[in-house]
Amino acid sequence: MTEPSPLLQTMIRAARAAGDRLKQDFAEIATLEIQHKNGPADPFTIADVRAEQTVKSILSEAYPDYGFLGEEGGLVEGADPANTWICDPLDGTANFLIGLPIWAVNIGLQCDGEIVAGVTYVPMQGELFRAEAGKGAYLNDVRIHVSERQGLEQAILSVGVPFMGKLRQEQFHAEMQRLTPKVGGVRRLGAGAVDMAYVACGRFDAYWEQSVSAWDMAAGAVIVREAGGVVTDTLGRDLDVQNGTVLATTPQLLDTLLHELRPVDAI
Repeated sequence: MTEPSPLLQTMIRAARAAGDRLKQDFAEIATLEIQHKNGPADPFTIADVRAEQTVKSILSEAYPDYGFLGEEGGLVEGADPANTWICDPLDGTANFLIGLPIWAVNIGLQCDGEIVAGVTYVPMQGELFRAEAGKGAYLNDVRIHVSERQGLEQAILSVGVPFMGKLRQEQFHAEMQRLTPKVGGVRRLGAGAVDMAYVACGRFDAYWEQSVSAWDMAAGAVIVREAGGVVTDTLGRDLDVQNGTVLATTPQLLDTLLHELRPVDAI
């Protein structure tokens, strides 16, 4: 096992601190006031805000010059323009609010445009996924690797469904028509950070989404890559976490999936 660097240890500490408080909030869901950012399908509570404050406080104390991009607070630029934390303090808020224990604290570090470290903590399962560029990916300190399953007929895929207010509904319908007759299964967890972590450890063979935010995919990008997977946008281009689409999969399925995910208006 490769010991996490001091930087990654700080990320782990921040994720665990936020996640442990969220577990307390999860036990008291009925007391939380639900608010909405961009319509009724985009809820948040004080638990989201408090978790982000916890993460930001711990990271900023250790690395005060780094910028911070959080789902709840937006971008706070740092004195060091090369380094920015990208954080979703509670990925899977809708799951959280209905008592479904599939949600995560997601923290990535972007350095000169590349995601170089990531932590995804899934508190209710007691699972912490971590990776640093060039040092492998781990689940609770055990090295992980993407699936070796071959072909779509063996593949279990996960997808982010474009619910109310999301773009590219027609694209999603076309993808389902193309893929569902050919694959072993399709899942929708409702937390992209968990989807990507599950690709990294081989539970899923791929995850894609056509309308996703930087904080949902930043940490997972380095975790999947360090587990031997590939991460691109849904057109096969180099991943830009600000671009809004992501495909995380295994090397053996990449070309096949890119063909099936081609734009609905492509010939």
